[in-house]
Amino acid sequence: MVSAYPACFFKEETGYTVVFPDLNWLSTCGETLEEALAMAIDCLAGYLYTCEKEDIVFPSPSQMEKVNLEGIAEQLEISVKESFINIVSVNVAEYAKEHFEKSVKKTLTIPAWLNKAALDKGINFSQVLQEALKEKVLSSNTNTSKV
Repeated sequence: MVSAYPACFFKEETGYTVVFPDLNWLSTCGETLEEALAMAIDCLAGYLYTCEKEDIVFPSPSQMEKVNLEGIAEQLEISVKESFINIVSVNVAEYAKEHFEKSVKKTLTIPAWLNKAALDKGINFSQVLQEALKEKVLSSNTNTSKV
């Protein structure tokens, strides 16, 4: 199913800022219009995917003509010159398969004795590695947020 939300594209000195006013002012940016649009699609897909995974209800999209570009620009204290509203759409399920859930093959080296011991115990190498990486990533995110 395709999800579509209005997004405000603001031209700035270094590129474009993109804001989704319906989604708690979710925003992203890009150096070029093409990059900003690609980032907007990724941002929208990531937000909606996370909401679905965490059972968070997200609002219905506004009608494009009801989005107040000037008011949003004023609140953000940025120029409305060369700015516009565009619908950004994405099939979240398809996007997630390719970008969020796609598995990649990794080759690693471990000592022979450890390989034999793990095989003898029927340990799933992929599962153990994924669990360890998630733990490491989450603990490093916690540590960096304290800095």
